Amino acid sequence: MLKIFSTALALSIFLGIGACHADTAKLDVMDGMGPNPQLPEPEDSLFPTVNIAPAKGWPQDEMPIAAEGLKVQAFADNLEHPRWIYVLPNGDVLVAESDKPAKPTRSIKGWVQDKVMKVAGSGTNSADRITLLRDTDKDGVADERATFLRGLHSPFGMALIGDDFYVANSDAILKFPYETGVIQIDQPGRKLTDLPAGEINYHWTKSLLASPDGQHLYVGVGSNSNIAEKGMEYEVNRAAVLEVDVATGDSRMFASGLRNPVGMDWQPNSQELWVAVNERDELGSDLVPDYMTSVQRGDFFGWPYSYYGQKIDTRVEPQRPDLVEQAIKPDYALGPHTASLGLAFYTGNLLPEKYKNGVFIGQHGSWNRNPPSGYKVIYIPFSGGQPNGMPEYILTGFLSTDGDDNGRPV
Repeated sequence: MLKIFSTALALSIFLGIGACHADTAKLDVMDGMGPNPQLPEPEDSLFPTVNIAPAKGWPQDEMPIAAEGLKVQAFADNLEHPRWIYVLPNGDVLVAESDKPAKPTRSIKGWVQDKVMKVAGSGTNSADRITLLRDTDKDGVADERATFLRGLHSPFGMALIGDDFYVANSDAILKFPYETGVIQIDQPGRKLTDLPAGEINYHWTKSLLASPDGQHLYVGVGSNSNIAEKGMEYEVNRAAVLEVDVATGDSRMFASGLRNPVGMDWQPNSQELWVAVNERDELGSDLVPDYMTSVQRGDFFGWPYSYYGQKIDTRVEPQRPDLVEQAIKPDYALGPHTASLGLAFYTGNLLPEKYKNGVFIGQHGSWNRNPPSGYKVIYIPFSGGQPNGMPEYILTGFLSTDGDDNGRPV
């Protein structure tokens, strides 16, 4: 019975891609933002909302719309699914061109999910490389390009510690020798440690952040499901931030209950680790807000048993009230289904002073809200190491007036 229902649901999603609106948001997306977001009752619907903006790309002579006082222009183009950016100390910009690892499709539902991803601009063959972009004349446009690393396996996170360059593949962290100014690394990488992967590998991206003292790497590892419906045995060391000793490769849990932690950075005033987290789906267009939060060693944020602190998800079986009691409320909501992926605190001197020490968030946009949310870059001011105010829209225009996807910021 369950298998038949799952197949029927998958087919209905495929037939109604971009148009299956089981419910419509009753709240503005801003109502689901800030330190105390509105959390309505979950929607109980036979079919989830599926609202996918077809990926079309930018029309000629169009680009995102920048906030007043700011300007945006293309730094580089003709990249294959650029997923993550890392800037080296000499100003070289590294781009991980990557998509999910190839794997056999074993079910109708898996086949439908692949089709859905392709409509949204993903699900392509992974380029499996890191490209170096260099702006030699400092005009804001890259005039040199090289393949920095090739032959990787769905790479995402990157980090430089001294002369060692680390890459988080989908299944392992690799370590490469690096010299300032090189445009290509030809030497093979050495595996530092394995990362949770396997045949399912639902949230395949693995983000990476070095500790300020260079002794550890922090790894964002997403869950292997929406709400652990496959069983917790598939969630070992997932929905978590892991801490890896760079000297030994030893890995341990740092914080858990974080459904899909992606963007990570150190808050410049407090020196605390902050992370952007994508929350669960299929509770309605107004639930659950994605969020950013500071994380300390041993923190637990509820997934899969509860959300936004101790709001119980009744779909999860078996229930764990003992763990829900420990669940921490996140610091700041980023809106339901915004797919907030990138997170970066601003410590530079180029932008106006008001942006100093605040955080920029790249909102990729999701599939489970009507109307769509995300598809923006936002800014949130900080004071004394904590968020202090509502978001400001920095880049918009990623969705066309026809509902097509010009681009999805990461």
